[in-house]
Amino acid sequence: MTTATVKSKSGMSALSLVYCGMFAALMMIGANITSFVPFLVIGGVPITLQTFFAVLAGLLLGSRLGAISMTVYMVVGLAGAPIFSKFQGGFGFILVPTFGFVVSFILVAYVAGKIVEKNGSLRSYVIAALVGMSVNYLFGTNWLYFAYKLWSAAPDAFTYKVAWIWMVPPLPKDILLSILAGIFGHRMYKVLKVRRAH
Repeated sequence: MTTATVKSKSGMSALSLVYCGMFAALMMIGANITSFVPFLVIGGVPITLQTFFAVLAGLLLGSRLGAISMTVYMVVGLAGAPIFSKFQGGFGFILVPTFGFVVSFILVAYVAGKIVEKNGSLRSYVIAALVGMSVNYLFGTNWLYFAYKLWSAAPDAFTYKVAWIWMVPPLPKDILLSILAGIFGHRMYKVLKVRRAH
């Protein structure tokens, strides 16, 4: 019996569990690049590789396993492991304005995964990656705005427009990385042949 066919009680294969853990670990690495390059923080929002890895999780693992891997990342961080940006962790992170982006990664992986489950062409992979990135921006930026307005001390002259202006600097990078994620994901899925659990 091979590793790929060993099933857990949840019906997930051992290999699928490994992939979920791997992407949770990649998210930790992607989140903390700014710890080594501090100037990559604009308007309180760190420029990271998390969106890239969240998109890739959905493209390679599918909607269900991709979302599970991102949920694992979030839960482990909230449980206290220092895996969020700047090696932060703990339940208190839920009050940090950028926590919405962490939540959005679950949706990013799910949406990107759903799109490629319906159509496995290279074009669909690139579109799925860009749609996933858009979900990240829409959900995360709106959470950021309301977090600052409702429970966090908003900067002077902070407006909804300002919140979106803060998203402009990382946008070109995320668009480029999303396109690369789509191309890379399309090629790697054929190599890995991950059994997506819908």
